[in-house]
Amino acid sequence: MPAEKVLIIKLGYSETLVGEISRKTSLGDVLRSTVLLSLYKDANVTWLVDEKAYELLKGNPYIKRILPYDLTSVLLLQSERFDTVINLEKVEGICAFADNLSAWRRYGFRFDPETGTATAYDGSQHVLDMCYSPSDKLSNQRYWEEFLFEMVGKKWHGEMPIIGYKPKSKVTFDIGFNHHVGDKWPIKAWAPQYWKDLEKLINGKHTVSWQKGLASLTDYIDWIHSCRLLVTNDSLGLHIAHALDKKVVAMFGPTLSNEVYVKDGVKLLPEKPYDCMPCLSTECAKPRPCMFEIKPETVFKHIEKLLSGSYTEVKADFAAGGKKK
Repeated sequence: MPAEKVLIIKLGYSETLVGEISRKTSLGDVLRSTVLLSLYKDANVTWLVDEKAYELLKGNPYIKRILPYDLTSVLLLQSERFDTVINLEKVEGICAFADNLSAWRRYGFRFDPETGTATAYDGSQHVLDMCYSPSDKLSNQRYWEEFLFEMVGKKWHGEMPIIGYKPKSKVTFDIGFNHHVGDKWPIKAWAPQYWKDLEKLINGKHTVSWQKGLASLTDYIDWIHSCRLLVTNDSLGLHIAHALDKKVVAMFGPTLSNEVYVKDGVKLLPEKPYDCMPCLSTECAKPRPCMFEIKPETVFKHIEKLLSGSYTEVKADFAAGGKKK
């Protein structure tokens, strides 16, 4: 019996739980979506992706074919037949394209020809509703992966994302400082002086490496792999470290921590209350951004616990804003 033929459409133009659509590729969302591959290990999987995210999928043992999103790939897919199509993009044109592919089963997002907008297949409407309801999104207490699995009619049991690239580096540093943030969300950054203060607190007790590999995705993955633990903002580096099964100290302020699953690490929130947090905004109206209220001393304390193995239940970091699980 031939293997199930599956097409996953995840370019990275629209984040699964965010209403905004952009042509700036969300590499982190593409990587996180690979958690679905655990459901299709015996299937013949094709993945349509933006070329900027190609290296994240290249070499993945559970993807038979990776296609860059271009005219040639679109024409090819229109001529094929699939058992299952999973469309995780909310871009209207991509939804219309996915709807017109030949398939027995469809999951995710679809095109509404009456309104000309993206809507959802059965099992995904609650995800779409949350994307456009700030109150629902802010009150959510469930992990991103739970929603993704529900979209295809399954339950998530702690499966991890599966990164394709196999790092060539050896583990040579105790701690990596993943301090850069993208231009899209600059207020996610921790204060530059705080990084320097944290290095002073470490004071040579552990080896430290400052972020490297910014010009190359594979070099970046190699750098993260070279560290035992990553201190990071809410960024692509966080998701790469998680996929590589690294220890993580992740700092959140303007973005949601509840949706993010960290298997071996801790999620830290500002230590002073902010009535606007998380604002989900790319700009801060406060004179002192909330990220300034995550103190280097607090980060250092959690680094020490993680590296010493003294955490008994790191995933349930209630005091620091983690979600009880």
